Amino acid sequence: MLQLIKEIREQTGAGVVDVKKALDESAGDKDKALEILRKQGLKKADKKANRIAGEGIIISYIHANEKSGAMIKLLCETDFVAKNEEFKELAKDIAMHIVAMNPVDVDELYSQSFVKNSEITIEELIKDKIATIGENIKIDEFAKLDI
Repeated sequence: MLQLIKEIREQTGAGVVDVKKALDESAGDKDKALEILRKQGLKKADKKANRIAGEGIIISYIHANEKSGAMIKLLCETDFVAKNEEFKELAKDIAMHIVAMNPVDVDELYSQSFVKNSEITIEELIKDKIATIGENIKIDEFAKLDI
């Protein structure tokens, strides 16, 4: 049981108590526990959606062919999170997605299936990070360039 708790914590970033409760609720089924934790994370993310995201970063991504690139302005609540590697990686992944999927605006971007995992949308990806990081995160704007 302890090994399973450790695995789920490493996979989700959830706390020990939350993982233990999810495993108890799912009768020890890892997949069901992960789903329970995901739903809890989405609820937490929804509660944080109205909090002001006044900090953030601008990240760029250039495709290997050097003919396409994107910049994204990703916002969060504090400069501490803006400096976090997990937050920076999220911004890079979204910028890469923009190059690959060419959304026309932020609304379309949120609704697109994530290029690295088509089972989730960009909105769900961000909500998962909100649940893990603990701050509101939102895409403010982006730009894409092609040669």
